[in-house]
Amino acid sequence: MTTISDFMPNEMMTIAAARALSNDDVCFVGIGAPSAACNVARLTHAPDITLIYESGTIGTAPNVLPLSIGDGELCETALTTVSVPEMFRYWLQGGRISIGFLGAAQLDRFGNINTTVIGDYHKPKVRLPGGGGAPEIASSCRQVFITMKQATRGMVETIDFYTSFGHGEGGDHRQRLGITTKGPTLLITDLALWKPDPETKEFTVVSMHPGVTREQVQETCGWKVRFSERLEETPPPTELELTTLRELQARTERAHGGKKGS
Repeated sequence: MTTISDFMPNEMMTIAAARALSNDDVCFVGIGAPSAACNVARLTHAPDITLIYESGTIGTAPNVLPLSIGDGELCETALTTVSVPEMFRYWLQGGRISIGFLGAAQLDRFGNINTTVIGDYHKPKVRLPGGGGAPEIASSCRQVFITMKQATRGMVETIDFYTSFGHGEGGDHRQRLGITTKGPTLLITDLALWKPDPETKEFTVVSMHPGVTREQVQETCGWKVRFSERLEETPPPTELELTTLRELQARTERAHGGKKGS
């Protein structure tokens, strides 16, 4: 049995995210924390999960975490690699991907994501990498999972730029725009698990990780947090989950000379 002193918050976040994936999922994977979670799932309870990366690799099974979608490890371990147009038009827009797994620089209470700029678009404080394929993933995958570390600068009342559409203004905004997929259905942070309210679509805390308090969750979030009436505690990582994650990260660090893919 593990105890609260045995694992770090970021490890709890990755493992909680991995648990949300199933063996039958076809998952479009983002680089960084989403990639770590998806590969922990593949190496533990979901060995038959199909991992797809934006560069066109299908059924990839990397031994180390990729630094980018162009990492050779993805192509070398994939069942097949298709062109980017085929990836987006046939696989993604064709409705063949069950889960899109994304990160965020900024996120609002309705799951809208900003990965473009911090501040004014024309005179930004920080210019971020951009959306890449995330806008299409957010609208075309059957549902979207988001993972990020909690901080008031990241979880904000209003995002500075709409890169990837979540639930917009809330409620039925997606449907009114003709988007038929579910959108964000789960947010996994280093402190808690969040799910959208069935009516308003505002993210609500449904489970807090071991040792975390409501005050900690609120202090690291830029909007007034709603907590479920049936608030649960996330089960701590098992020895297998922690060992799998740490060995994956150690292999990655050795392979990339200190650079990390998570």
